[in-house]
Amino acid sequence: MATREQLDDSYRPLTQSELQSLKHDMQNSLHMMQQQAFLKSMAKRYIWWKSPDEAIANPDRVLAQLMNIGDFDDVVEMVKLFGNERLGHVVSNAVAGWFNERSWSYWHYRLGLADIDHVPAMPVRRFD
Repeated sequence: MATREQLDDSYRPLTQSELQSLKHDMQNSLHMMQQQAFLKSMAKRYIWWKSPDEAIANPDRVLAQLMNIGDFDDVVEMVKLFGNERLGHVVSNAVAGWFNERSWSYWHYRLGLADIDHVPAMPVRRFD
C-alpha cells in the first residue's frame, strides 16, 4: 500500500488538454443520460405495447415512432437531443411499418435525404 508521501509525490495538476478532455467526456456522458431519459419517457408514451425498458432496447424504433406520430413539442426536443444526422440514420434504416407515407416524405425532405418528387419508396415487408 502506498504511503501518503508517495501519493503526494505522484500528484500533479491536470494539463489544460487533460481538463478539456475530461470536460468533453463529462458533457458526452450527461448528453447520453439525457438521451436515455428522453427515450424512456417517449417509449412510455409512444410504444405503449411494451415496457419502456423493452422499447429502448431498440432506440431507432422509439425515434421512428416519435417521428411518425409524435406531437410537436416532443419532436422538437428529439431533434435537439439527437440531431439531424442521427435521425437521418433512423429514416435510412427504417423497417416496413415504422412510417406512414406522410411522415416518410416529410422526414426525407426535412433531413435533406430527397429532392422534391424524388422520395424513395417506403420499405415493404417481404414474406419469402
